[in-house]
Amino acid sequence: MLDKNTQFNPRKCIVFFDFDNTIATCDVFDNMLLLFSRDDRWVELEKKWKSGRIGSRTCMEYQLRGMDLSKKSLDAYLPKIKFDPYFKTLYKFLLAKKVKTVILSDNFDYILNRILKINGVKRLKVLANKLSFLRDKIVTDYPFKNKDCQLCAHCKTKNLLARAPKDSIIIYVGDGTSDICPAKNAHLVFAKDNLLKHFKDNKLNHIAFHNLKEVFNHLKRKLA
Repeated sequence: MLDKNTQFNPRKCIVFFDFDNTIATCDVFDNMLLLFSRDDRWVELEKKWKSGRIGSRTCMEYQLRGMDLSKKSLDAYLPKIKFDPYFKTLYKFLLAKKVKTVILSDNFDYILNRILKINGVKRLKVLANKLSFLRDKIVTDYPFKNKDCQLCAHCKTKNLLARAPKDSIIIYVGDGTSDICPAKNAHLVFAKDNLLKHFKDNKLNHIAFHNLKEVFNHLKRKLA
């Protein structure tokens, strides 16, 4: 972990962003549960996931099965998702500094890529679970699962370590349970919500944030 006051070379940095409640101002999938679920069975699944009785892959698969969701209805919903007001400013700054930037998400690639496109965000790598439609039927795949760990559908740690060169400075920005493992491999962590609680409780170095303006201001000072 880098000291909070350390200056670093932008070209050696790689920034990993979570998406839901980090770039987006809401949890996109959770909102889908409220809008499209046929009944409230998803609530019990959510409780089982939060208590660790099932992993996120099992949870999401059964929750998707309980939704009345078509490509048309999903496409109509996604433009309503709002970004943190400072995300575009932060991303443009990182592009200008030639800082490699990647999204790691336990959500689905179709959802994230479409939201980014709607908001005019280009050239941003998204690593997430796979979702597509076949004759308007949802088809999912989990190419980044870890067979030795069922906690997350997408093993963000595996992708983080694979994408970050050995001499790179890893910066992580996230909020949730799926961010805990990958963030522990970062040199600089911006944390809020569940991720912040875990890092505080375990006395791990981090910088707390409420919105991406704080992340932008910090990186603007520290990227030499």
